[in-house]
Amino acid sequence: MADARRMEEGLGHTPLIVNEEDQLSEKVDKKKGGDGIDNEKGERSSAALDQPLVPKAEDPSPKGEEQPLIKQKTKRVATLDAFRGLTIVVMILVDDAGGAYARIDHSPWNGCTLADFVMPFFLFIVGVAIALALKKIPKINAAIKKIIIRTLKLLFWGIILQGGYSHAPDDLAYGVDMKQIRWFGILQQRIALVYFVVALIETLTTKRRPTVLDPGHFSIFTAYRWQWIGGFIAFLIYMITTYSLYVPDWSFMVDTHHGPRRYTVKCGMRGHLGPACNAVGYVDREVWGINHIYSDPVWKRLKACTLSSPNSGPLREDAPSWCRAPFEPEGLLSSISAILSGTIGIHYGHVLIHFKGHSERLKQWVSMALCLLILAIILHFTDAIPINKQLYSFSYVCFTAGAAGIVFSGFYLVIDVWGLRKPFLFLEWIGMNAMLVFVMAAQGIFAAFVNGWYYETPEKSLNIFSTTKYFEVSPNGEETTTMIRSTGSTDMFLSMFGTQRG
Repeated sequence: MADARRMEEGLGHTPLIVNEEDQLSEKVDKKKGGDGIDNEKGERSSAALDQPLVPKAEDPSPKGEEQPLIKQKTKRVATLDAFRGLTIVVMILVDDAGGAYARIDHSPWNGCTLADFVMPFFLFIVGVAIALALKKIPKINAAIKKIIIRTLKLLFWGIILQGGYSHAPDDLAYGVDMKQIRWFGILQQRIALVYFVVALIETLTTKRRPTVLDPGHFSIFTAYRWQWIGGFIAFLIYMITTYSLYVPDWSFMVDTHHGPRRYTVKCGMRGHLGPACNAVGYVDREVWGINHIYSDPVWKRLKACTLSSPNSGPLREDAPSWCRAPFEPEGLLSSISAILSGTIGIHYGHVLIHFKGHSERLKQWVSMALCLLILAIILHFTDAIPINKQLYSFSYVCFTAGAAGIVFSGFYLVIDVWGLRKPFLFLEWIGMNAMLVFVMAAQGIFAAFVNGWYYETPEKSLNIFSTTKYFEVSPNGEETTTMIRSTGSTDMFLSMFGTQRG
């Protein structure tokens, strides 16, 4: 029952609908060198892909009718768990070390760094997991109900975790000003939207799914045309809005040393892909309100904003007004574009279901990944559509989905084909407990627990990852904030042994 409650949103995959027919209809077909997935009976259960199947007993009947297998305890998908675990590890790495090593932190605007792969990798996992979990749906209405409930849970926890309620690990306090709460967050809200759309399309088209694919390399695409149509509609909404929506001048307030100060950004244009006047930011300001979007965007590390670029630093005296402005990197319009990442992921799941042989799967996966990477590189270096995580541009979708396809194929080759599973057990464990690890580590709860143990004063704590803010006042009277690593743990141990730092 515990597994049945886990989510397919990329943070803990188990099948949404578990049917006895799924578990009893697995067969072995060794003639094609595959792993025994039979296309005619609904393919192998998604939870048993990493374990060999027990072959059926020979049928003495003259008609050769197949006998059901003995019901077995389901197993998890080792490749998917390891891939999810790797994504969690990278997320924690860039969250904790990104401030110290700007090269792995999010790209200030155009380009792609290690941190920029985390979000699309999660959405790729969402798609793969949905395909496996919704492989068979006995009751469509029940499945839709579970999808809606799961989406609402994701939205709720996303707002709690990323809306600003917890101040850990920097401050052992909690609470959020509803006037400033961040409605869209780094992870959960976007995952909730992508999961809802992709899973709903998969559920509503269940009666149109083929049991056996037609011959041809592109039959997997035509068989699931509705999923691709949904992704194409999301693509059209994003592209048309991004390039045709008129962005007027806008203003915002900043708290300075001398009180609030209003800044104005001059726009009055369409199709702009820079930080100041893009349609992605305009939609979020109009829908959520400027007080409810992210107040510390990474574009502050651009050369136009700081002399410390690509690192964080005080703003330049001649910095444009938009350098001080808020911007939501996980906003509404960019999340619509992110549906494409889930669509590509669900395609990889469909390949896993329908193709028996390892070589057939890898051929499908790698060929699509290479096509996506080539398309993204062409769009980026011709300046047609730059790779941009903040805007979630189409080239960014293609580039990160292609990279996810390559990594997923590599894990599948090593773990499922070559059988080298032991080196990845740690990643599998993290993938199986991804939600727990995500909440405890990435959201500062574990760090807050450690930070709660101090000696004499809260500043002398055990937490080596906490940060301290100090303010610099520029000549024009504005306050700029710089983050430095806390030396609280060092002070604690020195005080415990009666030593003070000079």
